[in-house]
Order: sequence, then C-alpha cells, then structure tokens
Amino acid sequence: MERAGVVTPRIADVAVLAAAAIGGLLFAPVFGPVALLLPIGAVVLVTYGVTELGRRFPKTVPWRPVFAVVAGLLAVIETVLPGTTAAGIPTGETLAVLAAGAVDGWQLTLRTTWPARPEPELISFVPLAVLAAAVLGIELLHRLRRPLIALVPGLLVLVLSQAYVAVTGAAAVATGIGYAVIAGLLLVSGGGTALPRLLKLVAPAVVLGVVCALALAVADPLTRPAYSLKDDESVPLAEVSVASPLSEIAYRTRNPSPQVFRYTGDTPASRRWPLAVLDEFDGSNWLPGGGFRRLGAEIPPRTGEVPAARRQATLEMTAPSGPWLPGQTSPASVTGIDALVDETRGTLVATEPSSRRYTLGWWEPQVGPEDLMGAGTDPALPGGLGGLGTVPPEIGELADRALPPELRPSFQTAVALERYLAGNYRLATGDDLPTGHGWPQLRRFLVEGDKRGTSEQFAAAYVVLARLKGIPARLVVGYRAPDRAEADGAHVVRNSDIIAWPEVAVAKVGWVPLDPSGAAEQSGSAAAGGIAAAVAEVRTQLPPAQKMENPPLPPGESEEDTGSGMGNWRTPAIIAAVGLVVLVMLWGAGVPGVTAFRAWRRRRKVGREAVIGAWAEARDRLRAHGLRVTAGMTVRDLAATAGVFGDQSTVEGLHSLARSVDAALWSGTAPDVAHEAWAAVKTVRKGLRRRSWTARLRAAVNIRVLFPPRAA
Repeated sequence: MERAGVVTPRIADVAVLAAAAIGGLLFAPVFGPVALLLPIGAVVLVTYGVTELGRRFPKTVPWRPVFAVVAGLLAVIETVLPGTTAAGIPTGETLAVLAAGAVDGWQLTLRTTWPARPEPELISFVPLAVLAAAVLGIELLHRLRRPLIALVPGLLVLVLSQAYVAVTGAAAVATGIGYAVIAGLLLVSGGGTALPRLLKLVAPAVVLGVVCALALAVADPLTRPAYSLKDDESVPLAEVSVASPLSEIAYRTRNPSPQVFRYTGDTPASRRWPLAVLDEFDGSNWLPGGGFRRLGAEIPPRTGEVPAARRQATLEMTAPSGPWLPGQTSPASVTGIDALVDETRGTLVATEPSSRRYTLGWWEPQVGPEDLMGAGTDPALPGGLGGLGTVPPEIGELADRALPPELRPSFQTAVALERYLAGNYRLATGDDLPTGHGWPQLRRFLVEGDKRGTSEQFAAAYVVLARLKGIPARLVVGYRAPDRAEADGAHVVRNSDIIAWPEVAVAKVGWVPLDPSGAAEQSGSAAAGGIAAAVAEVRTQLPPAQKMENPPLPPGESEEDTGSGMGNWRTPAIIAAVGLVVLVMLWGAGVPGVTAFRAWRRRRKVGREAVIGAWAEARDRLRAHGLRVTAGMTVRDLAATAGVFGDQSTVEGLHSLARSVDAALWSGTAPDVAHEAWAAVKTVRKGLRRRSWTARLRAAVNIRVLFPPRAA
C-alpha cells in the first residue's frame, strides 16, 4: 500500500520512468533508434498517465498496476503490432505474436544480424521489458521508503541491453551521467538534505569503479570486444548430408560444361564468387567454422578498415551446390530468398532448397597497393589461426625452407609464400586429377609426389604452411567470375569455373585473396580490378625471399617486444598509470571542492541554522585534522579535546563558538549570533593553519569529513 502521509513528487515518477526508458533505448544498436522511440515513448507516457490518474482519484490506486499493464500492452500493440489488429482492435493473431515476442523474441534477436528488422516477433520484447520495469518501479517508489530501490527494475533493463551490445565512449559516459542525475532527483525528491546522502552514495561508487577499471585493464588490456549474448547464439542448421564444395572440385573440373548460376549487375572486382569458407582443419577434413544467423536489415561494413563501396548483383541458380549460395566476403543484404549468413566469414546458406533467384548486396573494399605493401597481418580475425591436426615433420621443415625464419608474418611474407608454391609446383590438368586435402594428400603433393595438384591441394597446402609461419589464413571454395557476358548481358558461371584459394588476414584491410595455383586467372584474359589488381602490383614489387626485410613495426613497438611478448603489458601499465593519476586528481580536487561548497551552503543559512552550520563546520575541520569526534560530543567537549594540537587560539575559538551555540539554542530569545559563530570558526581555522604543511595537506584530502561522525 501507499506510504502513509507521504506524497511522492511527480519529479520522482518521471525519474523512475526515465530510468526504464533509457535501458530500453540502449537497444538502439540492435534495432535502430527510430524503431524504438515510438513504442518505448508510448509505454512510458501511458504509465505516467495511469500514475497521474491515481493522484486525482485515490480510490484507483489499488488498481494502478493492473491499469498500467493493460494500457501499456495496448500501447505496445498499437505501435508495434498494428498489422495484426482489426481496425485497431487486438485479435487472436495479435495475442499470439505478442506472446511469441515476449517468450522467444530475445533469442530470435540474438540469432539475427544487427541492425535487425523491426519485426513484431523480434522487437516487442523491448517495450514489454520497459513496461514491466516502469510499472514495478512506480509501485516500489510509491510503496517503499527508499526511493533508490525504485531504480532497480530500470537498471535490470539496462543490464539486459548491455548483455546484447555494450555502449562505449561518449554514449557510455552520457548513460552514466543520466543515471546519476536520475538518482539525484530521487534523493532530492525524498526530502531532507540531499547532498550528504548523494555524496555517501556516489563517492564509494566512484572509488570502486576506478579500482575495478584498473583491475580489468591489467587483466584484459582492451584487446577484445565486449562480451555479448550473441556470441553464444546461432541458428541451428538442419542435420542433412551435404557434400563439401571442396570435395567437388575434381568432379566439376572433369565435367566443365554444366551451368551453375548466372548473374547480372556489378562484376566483382576480385573476379571470384566465394561459396564456402573452411577454416577448421583436423588433419583429414576442412570444415566451416562460426555460426549462421538470419539476415537483418543490412550488415554494415566493417569499421576501422579501408573504405568500402556497395555493390549489387542478381543471381539465378541453375544447378545449386546443396545449401551453399554464391556470395561475397562482406555481404550487406540478400533479398528474394530466405538465407542464413555467417557474417564474420560471408558464407550464405539457403533455408529453402527450391529457391533459385536472389539479389545480393555486398561491400567491396577500396584497396590500393599502398594499403598492402608493408602491411602486417591481423591474427584477431576469426578463423585465421585454426588447428592443423598432427603436422608431419617434413611439412614443418618445408615451411622453414619456403620462408626464412627471421621474417615476421606480414602481407609481404604471405605473397612470398604464394610465389614459392606457384614457382615450385604446377597446376594439374586433364582427366587424371588428384583429389583430397588431408595430410596424406598434402604430403604427397608437397614432398613425395610429382608436385602436381589442383587448386584444392594448392589452397590447402598454402593455408597449412602459412599457419605454420604465423600468417593467419583460411581456405575458400567458390567460382571464378567469367570475363565476358553473354548476349543477354548475363554472366554465366559453369562447373569449369570452380576453384579453391587461400585468403590471408591483413591488418586494417581484412581478408585478402591470393592465388598460388593461378587458377583464378584461367577463365580469360581480362585485367583484374580492385583488390586483385592491388595484389598483382605487390607481386611485381616484391623482392626475392632472401633479400626481403621485415617491414617497420608500428610506433611504440620493438623487436624485443614482439619476440618476448612483454609489449602486451605496456598498454595495461599505461592505462593503470593514467587511471591512478586521474584517481589522485579526482581525490585531490574533489574533496576540497566539496568541502568548500558545503561551507558556502552553511554560511548562507540564517538564524539558528547558521549557528548550527558554524558548529558543524568547526567540527568537520577538526575531524579532517585527525581529531576523534563522535556524534554526541558538545562544543565544549571538542574544545577540551582540541588541546592536543597545542594551539591556544583553536581552543579559544571553540569556547567562543560554544557561547554562540548556547545563546542560539537555549536562551529562548533566539538572538542573531550567526556572525559571532562564524567569527569563532574563522579563529579555529586560523589556529589550524599554524600546523605543518603535511598535516594541512592530509586534512584537505581527508574524505571521511564528507560523512557524518560516527556514534560513540
């Protein structure tokens, strides 16, 4: 029931509702801010309206949570599910979709690429969570004597949003400030002096937050992205027997004529259509890693890399390769077909085998040779340094012969390895084509046989040798893009165009395709463009492996750091040092600033309150200098204790203050002795200034004086 005799201010209601709304709006990276504003705003407004109804009609207060839930559900239905209603009236379909969104929407959203489409069964769980937090928060606010507890439901929505995607940078700072303001409004609305309570809440939180941040920086120096529930969720694929595209290379090469698909639109500058990315190797089989998700509104280009241009093409499958769909390394969108995507690898999988035609949008990196020459590798990209099974000893020796051991992993060494395979091995043609990609086949190809293989063996051999040398690489199966279009303007891709190739992870660029077998250029003579042209330019400039030099390291690194791994501790050490400096500065400036502000507020009071403020100021000044003070001590008790400082003016000032306090509290005439009381405080402070500078410095930053003295 409502707190007896207490009227909750409207500002407190607004603060609680704002806390719930902020938590919901932090789902903006998942659905986009526009899709969330209307439903969350509607839920907050109707909840406030029901709360205001209880103010005007107190008899409705017991029914307030019921009215708020019903009105909030109607707001969600009218803003998120209008297509399921009949002239605005909820139907059975409306309730079914709403229930599905409440129960399964959170998980379906995790299994979708972001930003997700604002479909009702996905987005409805967010305004429903805000509604629950708003209703529960209002009830806690109006029924309990601790207003800050009413923020807990809104904070739970905030925690849920951060489990999806954590805010960083300015957004995180703004969110923290917003919740601090909300907490302050609740404290002020509760009556009494808000400042001491606010300081008691905030000061320990600030100290604890800084200490925890430093500990986290040392344990994990911000080298990994924030954890998200999305990391553990993906769409489970149907357990059907599907042939690996890698195993089909020899068969399709021996049967070159059948058409696989045709497309119109932009020709990939890389002149390749990836089909499957295989980055898991157990010594026998190459398997795809990662997980698949439903396609959302659009996959944005990867941030922090080279600029990317959006391309688009329409594809029509004539002989599908199981569930695999031709795609591109950085897909943006797929329309016309229900498809799943591994957004970190670009692999597309059809959910409906009968689907034939779709439109693919993708991001094409704008890369020049200057972006690749001297670039390092990026081991952080997923799948680049996967397992290799049990490596035959002769393969490890071959890797050391191919690349000098003193060379660090870089794009130059990656191209040098490509050149080694292209110069020492040859592409198999004709009917007698080798097959297989496990260690027995790779040993026969690399060290035991006639050094003859298809793109299957070339690509697999390159990836294992690259990983042995620390170069992050993966194996890709797909098709070459034909050089010329047919008479109707479409490009036709046939069995003969199937190839495998390796890709290496390049810092600030992403995955770059290479061609150790030369199979990617077998379909025609047209000049390659885009990233393929940039790689070709690097090949022409690359010196022999014996004359290669390591590219310069990024600023702040050294060969010793790279070899010993000690450089990994430089970043957390700097962060810890900076954090410690910031903590010292906050402490050194914050405590004197707060005490000065408190003294100013005390001096602005009049009458008896001014005298009481003077007594509190003198008491806190002495506490800052280490004098033991309890809540029950009088001014004269304090004067007797202050003699330990050895300064008579301090004791005299306290006796003068005691006379002013007696006159203000016990004379019965309420004389105006505020001026005399603060003059006595000035005398006390003058005596304390005679102490040593170290004592005065410790007193200035003594945080204990920000809190009331303890009881005896």
